[in-house]
Amino acid sequence: MIGARLESMLNGGPVFEPGSVWLVGAGPGDPGYLTVNAIRALHQADTILHDALIDDRILDLARPEAHRIFSGKRAGVHSIDQAALCARMIGLARSGQRVLRLKGGDPMIFGRGGEEMLRLAEAGIPFRIIPGVTAGLAAMAVASIPATLRDVNRAVVFATGHEAADTGETDWAALAMLGQPLVLYMALRRLNGIAHRLIAGGMPPETPLAVISSATRSDEDILISSLGTVAEDRRRHAIEPPAIVVIGEIVKTRERLLQVAPAFAGALV
Repeated sequence: MIGARLESMLNGGPVFEPGSVWLVGAGPGDPGYLTVNAIRALHQADTILHDALIDDRILDLARPEAHRIFSGKRAGVHSIDQAALCARMIGLARSGQRVLRLKGGDPMIFGRGGEEMLRLAEAGIPFRIIPGVTAGLAAMAVASIPATLRDVNRAVVFATGHEAADTGETDWAALAMLGQPLVLYMALRRLNGIAHRLIAGGMPPETPLAVISSATRSDEDILISSLGTVAEDRRRHAIEPPAIVVIGEIVKTRERLLQVAPAFAGALV
């Protein structure tokens, strides 16, 4: 009965029309975090333009005859030019293809989904947005770090650590003054400098910090540190991108959980 219901769910929903593009979030990595609509897209697409961080198990859910095009988009790794990528999507859609633009996390959170959506609209290409579980929220959840905690924070700030030539440097001093947790994407390569700027902006050096690498994947790694010691801690504990950085008192929840219930230690990376 459950199998029939799942099949009915997968076969229902929006129809991927020829000549259109779907911008789809693949979630943080583990295929278990895919949405039903993302699976529907994989089952219908003719061509899939996928980012570097898409798990092969997710790509294997596509139709066997679907054409896969690697599109890069990973910090520090050469990737296809954004304008060329948009032009390719448009050209494929105009040829009658059902084009799936598959992105890690959520396409609209530091995934250039907004740029691509606007470009498609300007070209008159029908499109649909399929949200995904964003890496920031997923990374915190699997590390037992709540994004919000009553009596601790009333907001959470998502920011990118990647400096863009067109927008300039983030005002880290302004973010430091907010007194709210920061969740940083693409920040690992510049983390030491970011920590220095946050401290200079008034954030206490003892502010807890977590680096969560390859969240939800088999090689997930977590470094618990503080704003003032993260540079030294990273020298002792090598941790690689892709990674989410969480800065704020919410990070202490993980340690409190271990203190209150040591039995949970085996469930925490």
